[in-house]
Amino acid sequence: MKVCLDTNAYVAFKRNHTSLTKFLEQADEIYLSSIVLGELYAGFLMGNKTQQNYEELAQFLTLPGIYNLPIDPSIAEHYGHIVQTLRKQGTPIPTNDVWIAASAFEVGARLVTYDDHFKKVPGLTVYSP
Repeated sequence: MKVCLDTNAYVAFKRNHTSLTKFLEQADEIYLSSIVLGELYAGFLMGNKTQQNYEELAQFLTLPGIYNLPIDPSIAEHYGHIVQTLRKQGTPIPTNDVWIAASAFEVGARLVTYDDHFKKVPGLTVYSP
């Protein structure tokens, strides 16, 4: 199983949310979009444990089966389709979250998130622990 973590899912994982940890243990591949990394770095810089958080994330990214998803033209195309669809539906979601959804589509992954607005994206498989 492939999963793509939203920012809040990574944070929940780091806080040892049991149901999320058990779910992630079943995953063959875990992806973090570059957008998620940017949101995490911003949060780290505004917090009290900047260096520790940077180190823990760097270590996490070296684990087997953990992958970074950089934004590429294919993900950008998914982004365009999602924006168009959400506008037609009248159900926009935050821009960064469109990029995260596009990244999940690119690798055919289930998006792990605590944000319900991702359910507005047609065809996106969402798991909310």
